[in-house]
Amino acid sequence: MAQNVPITVAYGDGIGPEIMNATLDIIKAAGARIDIEEIEVGEKVYLRGISAGIEPSAWDSLARTKVFLKAPITTPQGGGYKSLNVTVRTAFSLYANVRPCVAYYPFVETKHPNMDVVIVRENEEDLYSGIEYQQTPTVMESIKLISRPGSEKIIRYAFEYARSNNRKKVTCFVKDNIMKQSDGLFHKVFDEIAAEYPDIENETWIVDIGAAKLADTPENFDVVVMPNLYGDILSDVAAQIAGSVGMAGGANIGDGFAMFEAIHGSAPRRAGQNLANPSGLLMGAVMMLVHIGQPDVATKVHNAWLRTLEDGIHTYDIYKEGISKQKVGTKEFAEAVIARIGQQPEKLKAVSYKESPARTTTTARAKSAELPTKKELVGVDVYLDWNKGSADELGAAVQKVNGDGLELKAIMNRGAKVWPHGLPYTFCTDHWRCRFQAVNADEAVTPAQIVSLLKRVYDAGFDAIKTENLYNFDGKAGYSKVPGD
Repeated sequence: MAQNVPITVAYGDGIGPEIMNATLDIIKAAGARIDIEEIEVGEKVYLRGISAGIEPSAWDSLARTKVFLKAPITTPQGGGYKSLNVTVRTAFSLYANVRPCVAYYPFVETKHPNMDVVIVRENEEDLYSGIEYQQTPTVMESIKLISRPGSEKIIRYAFEYARSNNRKKVTCFVKDNIMKQSDGLFHKVFDEIAAEYPDIENETWIVDIGAAKLADTPENFDVVVMPNLYGDILSDVAAQIAGSVGMAGGANIGDGFAMFEAIHGSAPRRAGQNLANPSGLLMGAVMMLVHIGQPDVATKVHNAWLRTLEDGIHTYDIYKEGISKQKVGTKEFAEAVIARIGQQPEKLKAVSYKESPARTTTTARAKSAELPTKKELVGVDVYLDWNKGSADELGAAVQKVNGDGLELKAIMNRGAKVWPHGLPYTFCTDHWRCRFQAVNADEAVTPAQIVSLLKRVYDAGFDAIKTENLYNFDGKAGYSKVPGD
């Protein structure tokens, strides 16, 4: 007899305990071979003064089981509280967020009855690194980090997922017409890895028009992979247009650890009323069962759930006169699913899980020939907090710090070039980016020249709030060009 698999379970806040009880009742009735370790996370832990929302002792359970089934939690209002999801994702390197978004028409209302899309979202970097600064009284900065290893991991996972699950196409969403360095790298890595999977169709969309197409004709997409922020937004959009965010489950996958959850919140106003739909968490649990090597149980649970939807037994959130046959509560819905274990849907497409989703290694696989071999310092951008006049006045003042082979080439404000030859109509804040390079801009400079420049900047009375070195990699600029040049 197969040995039970230990999993860590958190009942969460709001409707969390109700939908977790329903979910566990269903998967146990279907024969899930699991041993449960319970931990406490969420609001009560936050309010005990633990800013991460998880007791230190709970980490021992997570490290031991490496499988986490988590109900939604409530994060108290106000500052100082860290996102538990971000904390766990970072601690265990859960680089892949996987969200299947499927239509269950006509039993769940949707305008897209043929939708069956999987959003694969990078989970560790991008703007979600949370690196932010206030640089002037009026300007905040958030740093977007996209790495080659991070991009390789998530893109390869998307292709492996597609291959393992008989998917035909992987689509990449980026905004590299604007963010040519960061999103440009993600696009480049996508093209490199796509070439290794000739059996799978690939395409790339600019994220704005891609999002519009996803919302309008989702049946044209299959697996969609994208950086963290776009993926966070569009996975919720996709789940909602498929029928309901409340119906979708999600997986957070790393090399040796995984977390499974519903993608909706804790809905405290619905707590304790036996109203909540447990479907999102149940679908997360189905993904968990596949992950831990119990696809037989996952198949039984998923098909019984589909048959329940098909039989018109619905919770309040999806109940509709003329389609639904019985409005039930959380417990009654779970009982209905349990009663149908072993049955298959007749109108909706039955599922059959046979193997675990793709797993990849975090080791970067880039060929050394694809990476730049020469890094050359060619200048520096010096950011100033300054509010004493116009761009032309600032340009005249900053030119006085030229010297030691470096000179001011341009000044930008919020990305727009404002000196030299700026337009008088451009709105400027107190946040200025002054680009210094060698007199011949193609020539290399030294760190000593930049240190000397910064001393002159401070000695001249300027408030330099930040610098960014400018590098060429194999002769190609590794920085954004001056607009208009």
